[in-house]
Amino acid sequence: MLQKFFFLVLVLFCFTLSTSAQTVDEIIAKNIQARGGLEKLKAIKTIKQTGSFIQQGQEIPISIVNKRPASLRFELTIQGTQIIQGYDGQTGWAISPFLGTKDAQKLNDDQLKDVAEQADIDGTLVDYKDKGHKVTLVGKADLEGSPVYKLKVDKKDGDTSYIFIDAENYLEIKSTQKRKLPNGEVEFETYLSDYKAVDGVTFPHAIESKVQGQSAFQAKISKIEINTEVDDNIFKMPANGAK
Repeated sequence: MLQKFFFLVLVLFCFTLSTSAQTVDEIIAKNIQARGGLEKLKAIKTIKQTGSFIQQGQEIPISIVNKRPASLRFELTIQGTQIIQGYDGQTGWAISPFLGTKDAQKLNDDQLKDVAEQADIDGTLVDYKDKGHKVTLVGKADLEGSPVYKLKVDKKDGDTSYIFIDAENYLEIKSTQKRKLPNGEVEFETYLSDYKAVDGVTFPHAIESKVQGQSAFQAKISKIEINTEVDDNIFKMPANGAK
């Protein structure tokens, strides 16, 4: 009898693991479908987004360009001065005159992680296994009155983040991640909203970032263009002194 009991416990344990894995993959599949479907997501070669940062009542123009397989360029204009961040799939760099130089500087390791993640057109959950990530379902929770699925993402690089999927429309509405800074560990939160369809693919048009629970900035996306021509050179780190 004791052997049969342990056998039943083992079967139940394995079944629970299997059900959990299927549940996670089902949630991710519904999230991908809510965004437009895998075929349409994979058909995207370039994305151009224009809009503005809103900080302390000021609107600051921004531009974000993504190109497969993993290129990104971000531009922000403050009082006529451009801040640029770029990534060509290998090298991450930035030009920030407010830091006292007009030359391009390589990003540090933490910044490179962030920009590489942002350069992923498909997003973290698409093909997560192939990317070396592990995703588990923490459970169902309540987020500001809305039921959500909380997913834990153990990334290939060792970092851990959490993604919150709306239980009704299966779109991502929040993500969180902790980072170790010189003055201690800090939690970053990103809220996504105002989803709109562009050529059959659903994108968030409102983004809010919080640090330690305090709002850092908001972003409004006014225009998104898909599959326009983009020159690869805009992602490459310019030689210092070059125009």
